[in-house]
Amino acid sequence: MSSFAVARAFTIFNPDIVFVGGSFHIHHFWYGLALLVIGGWLGISYDNERINRMAAILFGAGGGLIGDEVGLLLTLGNYWTEITYTVIITFLTFASMLILLSRYHEVIRKEFTEFLLSNASLYLGVFLAAVSIAFISETDNVMIIALSGVLTTVAVIVVLAYFVQRIRTNREKNKVMYKI
Repeated sequence: MSSFAVARAFTIFNPDIVFVGGSFHIHHFWYGLALLVIGGWLGISYDNERINRMAAILFGAGGGLIGDEVGLLLTLGNYWTEITYTVIITFLTFASMLILLSRYHEVIRKEFTEFLLSNASLYLGVFLAAVSIAFISETDNVMIIALSGVLTTVAVIVVLAYFVQRIRTNREKNKVMYKI
């Protein structure tokens, strides 16, 4: 992320400085690719804590430089397109979620199960379904309809999960009562 910010700042404050090799304009995408390769190679070739840290830094810096060029690559020439920010934010969101899920999956599963057992999950599911269906019925925008359809599906899954968890809990209570 910091290499992305540095690359953007450099481009904003020094738009006329470009590296040209022969007749080619060398974008910082290529430097990012080189850093990714070097960082990846170091990371898989050595089993040393200091080298692994350096590999992670190089890999992250390379990823940031490549991320800064995403809009340029996708639009074939528009460096300042908003697609770049969307891609970077989406990537950071998913990477953060994966890191949190891999580290705290047991806690998240336990708390999500407790949430599904509470009445709040039922209320949230019904509310989310009602609002999503209202959006679907009141618009012609395909993007809003698609997003509302996904949210409606999530709402139905939450409501069904609430009832499934309730049924399981009642069965377990009944088994304990009959064993005594």
